[in-house]
Amino acid sequence: MNFIRLVMRQFTRHSVRARTYSAEAAPATASGAEKLVPPPPEGLAKTANPKLENIVNSIAALNLLEVSELSGLLKKKLNLPETAFVPQFAAGPARPAGGEEEEEEAAPKKIQTAFKVKLLKFDEKQKVALIKEVKNLLEGMNLVQAKKFVESAPTIVKEDIPKDEAEKLKEALTKAGAVIEIE
Repeated sequence: MNFIRLVMRQFTRHSVRARTYSAEAAPATASGAEKLVPPPPEGLAKTANPKLENIVNSIAALNLLEVSELSGLLKKKLNLPETAFVPQFAAGPARPAGGEEEEEEAAPKKIQTAFKVKLLKFDEKQKVALIKEVKNLLEGMNLVQAKKFVESAPTIVKEDIPKDEAEKLKEALTKAGAVIEIE
């Protein structure tokens, strides 16, 4: 919607400049001046400008490829910057409220692709081995940091990792005496 406003603003500026600087662009009446039409009073419906209505009808009849081409031409003609444009209608057409429950049941369930490995607790007898394992498995962690990390259990070891990596991490830490949960 912002793109359309920007195009219309640039189009309006361009049109005003063309009328101001060019006698050919402004339709002339018998007296040589453009006929001004007062706006309708508030509360009454505005009558659509037939020229604009024709443009709107022409644009509405375009397919997506033609709209894309039109957009490029307008940007080029009006010297508009290349901006990110996300159409409001990208989510699909509006749907009636009554069918929402049926669609939720018919929609496939989301498959979890990112997992979280959580250290719940650890065996006090194997604390030193677990600290060394954590130091080796987690990048950039020294021995003191690994000790504080293990002692702060329950804590998250790693997040947003694939299932196979989470399973390997769980196996390694479980061997070192930790109780691990994958979420």
